[in-house]
Amino acid sequence: MTDDNHDSHDNGDNRDGYFGTRIAADYDRSSADMFTPEILDPTIDLLAELAGEGPALEFAIGTGRVALPLAARGVDVHGIDLSRAMVDRLRAKPGGAGVPVTIGDFATATAARTDFTLAYLVFNTIGNLTTQDAQVDCFRNAAAHLAPGGRFVIEVGVPDLRRLPYGQDAVPFEVSDTRWAFDRYDVATQAMSSNYVDVDPKTGRASYWTIPFRYVWPAELDLMARIAGLRPTARWDGWTKKPFTSESRGHVSVWEKPA
Repeated sequence: MTDDNHDSHDNGDNRDGYFGTRIAADYDRSSADMFTPEILDPTIDLLAELAGEGPALEFAIGTGRVALPLAARGVDVHGIDLSRAMVDRLRAKPGGAGVPVTIGDFATATAARTDFTLAYLVFNTIGNLTTQDAQVDCFRNAAAHLAPGGRFVIEVGVPDLRRLPYGQDAVPFEVSDTRWAFDRYDVATQAMSSNYVDVDPKTGRASYWTIPFRYVWPAELDLMARIAGLRPTARWDGWTKKPFTSESRGHVSVWEKPA
């Protein structure tokens, strides 16, 4: 195996952060399991229920995996995303041109309206904000966009530190003939990164991609919500509302802006 295509940050367009042209082009394929009905249908069901009759705002709308089927349910969906390359993929899909998107950092960018009944952030994306201050800003930004009684929803994993023996900082999460993927943790700072080595089966050449995160605990999210003036209303193991327990690997949490 060679690594002539070794590039940790070359995603095709620096203005798009870590989700530039190269990553956007392959994003849907590489995340194909997240598009399955088993994953997507409960997500859309719950978000449509929480949005009710009002508009919904997706932070980090990306290529529209969630936004487009939610819009197809009759929800007026808007989005914020830093990556023009990802939004271009959204625009190219049926119905994508009709979804208003603000280009900018979802922790601070302002959409065209502030009367949303629902704001949501899925698929661990809160971790893309790599400082605690930025994550607090995200909650404040959500609160500023919500109408009284509106709700903010986050889907994120529980930090996988129980799999981390003392003295070790890496946890593999995908190993196959064509991909090796692992997370690295710094438990002193809550910094982490997801790292991918992809092997072209035809040439044997490998490419490397890494993206930084900041992992965050459920109780810490509740405190961030409180700082932003939001109050917790629900926490589940996932989109099907299975109870959240000490064995849960992730959670869907809901906070409400007081009426």
